[in-house]
Amino acid sequence: MMDLDRWQEIFFTLKQHKLRTVLTAFGVFWGIFMLVVMLGAGKSLETGAINGFGGQTNTVFVWTGGKTQIPYQGLPTGRRIQLSDEDLAAVRRLPELDLSSSYNNLGGWQVNQYIVRNDKTGTFETQGAEPDAFKISGYTLAAGRAINAKDFDDRRKVVVIGSSVKDVLFEPDEQAVGEELKIGGINFLVVGVFETASTNPGESEKIIMANSTLRTTFNQMGWIGHLEVTPVEGVSSEVLEKKVRSLIMERHKVHPDDVGALGSFNLQKEFQKVIGLTTGIRVFSWVVAIGTIIAGVVGVGNIMLIVVKERTREIGLLKALGATPWNIVSTILQETLFLTFVSGYLGLVAGVFLLEGITSLLASGGGTEMFAKTEIDFGTAVTALVILLVAGTLAAILPASKAAKVDPIVALQDE
Repeated sequence: MMDLDRWQEIFFTLKQHKLRTVLTAFGVFWGIFMLVVMLGAGKSLETGAINGFGGQTNTVFVWTGGKTQIPYQGLPTGRRIQLSDEDLAAVRRLPELDLSSSYNNLGGWQVNQYIVRNDKTGTFETQGAEPDAFKISGYTLAAGRAINAKDFDDRRKVVVIGSSVKDVLFEPDEQAVGEELKIGGINFLVVGVFETASTNPGESEKIIMANSTLRTTFNQMGWIGHLEVTPVEGVSSEVLEKKVRSLIMERHKVHPDDVGALGSFNLQKEFQKVIGLTTGIRVFSWVVAIGTIIAGVVGVGNIMLIVVKERTREIGLLKALGATPWNIVSTILQETLFLTFVSGYLGLVAGVFLLEGITSLLASGGGTEMFAKTEIDFGTAVTALVILLVAGTLAAILPASKAAKVDPIVALQDE
């Protein structure tokens, strides 16, 4: 049951020293405010960085094109090797492999092609891929379907276009699926439109067809541009990368130490670096904020010691009238927790409002590639308040114990 007299006493004490109360509460307020803002900014950076991977967090890229620099097995230096269908077939026999796709680009790597659709034109990257490519890249379909095995086997002249391609070549209310595009003077049927979670705008500016179609139609049958592979669950991308590199180098009789003939890139390594960085930012935010909160709570504890000293005669009178030590302790504890909780809650609310304002500004300005929505999850907010209340309780122990030990006779003689 609520003790109204006790609450009136608490509010009367706080009102008597308004400036002291505000300055004391500000330390706790600022600690929670800093925690919310720093964690929100860190979460925004983490989300933006992860989105930049577009769902490709464990993909290994493998390509050739360099010349051998070390003689091996009687073969000279200066040999240029190319990935072939036989290499891809051998890689697919590795037990560590999950998904795989060969890729060829019309005109070369990241070279845009002139695309015509009725009276509309644009330049976009045109890429040949295999059915697994959509899973590897994390693409989602906005309309139609993806490239399938039948398209690949029959070398059908069909394409799936990125959402940005649709925006340029089609009207906003116009359906792209079922329409035709002209690529290199050849008509291709649009069977799907894909979207990507990647913050890289180039990912949605692609046109994808079956790689078998691209290679036969545009005379690239003798080679594969690059491979993208992912490991099975429980196997790291680093292990798969080493296996694929060793296999291809062995097939082409390339010295194991010859690093120039075969290139590879492991996205999982970069992803782990990003996760490590954001984890460090999160830990740093907690350390700084908790340090500030503790400093604020210590300030509250010191003020409560002063309050106990100022109210010595009052405490002595209460004990003389029959108040138990627990009555005295609970009063001090209640006042301390009230001050810390209210100031901490206001800091939490102010921090959330600031993050929402930043999110609105980012949304109205189109955002940035590295910063996504600034937010703090509910669990973190609750954890911060629990830490605050625990710290407030610990801060109240010393002044409460001193109040409980007040001798009524001595207290009543206090000036």
